[in-house]
Amino acid sequence: MKASVIHKFGDVNVLKYEDIETPKPKKGNILIKILATGVNRFDHYIREGSVAPELPFPHILGSDAVGVVVELGNDVTNFKIGDTVVPTSGYPTDKKDFATSPLGVAPSFQLSGLHHPGTYAQYMEIPARWAIKDISGLKPEELATLTMPMFTGVRAVKVVGEVKSGDKVLIQAGTSSTGSMQIQIAKVLGAQVAATVRSDEKGEIAKSLGADLVINASNEDQVKKIMEWTNNRGVDVTIDNLGGDVLPKSIDSTKAQGIIVAVGFVAGTEVTFDIRNFFFGQKQLRGTMFGDIADYEWGIVQVRAGKIKTLLDITLPLSQAAEAHRLISTNQVAGNIVLLPWAA
Repeated sequence: MKASVIHKFGDVNVLKYEDIETPKPKKGNILIKILATGVNRFDHYIREGSVAPELPFPHILGSDAVGVVVELGNDVTNFKIGDTVVPTSGYPTDKKDFATSPLGVAPSFQLSGLHHPGTYAQYMEIPARWAIKDISGLKPEELATLTMPMFTGVRAVKVVGEVKSGDKVLIQAGTSSTGSMQIQIAKVLGAQVAATVRSDEKGEIAKSLGADLVINASNEDQVKKIMEWTNNRGVDVTIDNLGGDVLPKSIDSTKAQGIIVAVGFVAGTEVTFDIRNFFFGQKQLRGTMFGDIADYEWGIVQVRAGKIKTLLDITLPLSQAAEAHRLISTNQVAGNIVLLPWAA
């Protein structure tokens, strides 16, 4: 089969389009023919070596995919050949951890494309337990944009952020793949949403997703705009996808006893802030990474109801994975990039 493979860490040019052996499904596993695979910024960080200092090379990146079951391992009874499925982006590998909630805190939790071969390939083997039958009705390239953003987004906004009707919510990086999903989830829950963006063009996209207030972080004072919007109260919940020097602004934008949910570190892994605002305001800083299948399924129900839409920006052949990484690493994407393993 064809796959996009890395043999070492480095820039986008380390992604090589190669022929490798097609896996055979072991007991309890299924083999899927991948129709579309999503590209996440996290893939870029893995490729450059900033996530895991060591990987068993050669390695296949990618955590999000949509595929068709083409072969069943022994003892697989919950799928049949031809079923369209979505592999979970990550899962525990030890049976004693299978009931852990959320999945991401299980000691044996592993992400596809990091701990084991990922989705940048024409075929993929996955335990049948960790595949979800597709009920979305979406095209494969649309559905492939949802997996990681939905697992993480529903958990961050609905569960960890406890967003409810009437809340005012700030989403940092509102047109990223995760941010665009979080805006829509918050709106489904009945919240008013402010979103930060880096350009007026992306601001229009955030508005189309339901954002009530758009802040161009490249030329506007985020905290000032939030305080004007909330009558100097601050938002109830901030979802921070950026970390770094943005997290202090998230804290300052959030009301007393409000919740700040840390979801990512695009802006940097180290954070410095004045503890007094956080301490005297009795604010809560919570971390989250990955949700449960129930979080994903809740989101798909909203998709079927037309309340959440996909934000597919670019599709490229799998052979152009390096170009996809170049675009996502230079912030030239408004939404999601999807690779098509069978495209010429």
